[in-house]
Amino acid sequence: MLDREGYRPNVGIILTNHRNEVFWGKRIREHSWQFPQGGIKKGETPEQAMYRELYEEIGLRPEHVRILGRTRDWLRYEVPKQWVRREWRGTYKGQKQIWFLLRLIGRDSDVCLRATEKPEFDAWRWSNYWVPLDTVIEFKRRVYEQALTELAHLLFQHLPEGQAGWPTLEAAASAEHESHVR
Repeated sequence: MLDREGYRPNVGIILTNHRNEVFWGKRIREHSWQFPQGGIKKGETPEQAMYRELYEEIGLRPEHVRILGRTRDWLRYEVPKQWVRREWRGTYKGQKQIWFLLRLIGRDSDVCLRATEKPEFDAWRWSNYWVPLDTVIEFKRRVYEQALTELAHLLFQHLPEGQAGWPTLEAAASAEHESHVR
């Protein structure tokens, strides 16, 4: 299902734990990490698709999570032509996504990467909210940054944006660089 502009409707999921760390899944047989995400089926709302994808990709059910928020609008990325199936070339541009920020209220042991017959991930981990995005496939990075930035205030409300302590992607990248220099 594509929109008039050639984008496939999709949902992205930023799952956090009680320490405000985010869930990263490692794509099966690849060395790329990503947030759970997937297409919205005909007749589904973004929220329904989010719960379906949450179960299909990491085995969590609605009772395991609480919705903290979602992006206001669609965030889009284009898929490079070499990644597009031949039969879709010329009509398919990429994905448009509504991103959800969730809090895990269940336990880590509730995560099950083998909940369905076609697993997406073969490993998972918790990382700092502003972990550098270099393990995310390049054409998706800007959308990840946009989603994390737009939804950050829901986790870090006690700190006024722009004041000392407010997490930013730039600060995380700088800290990561400094830790490698030492």
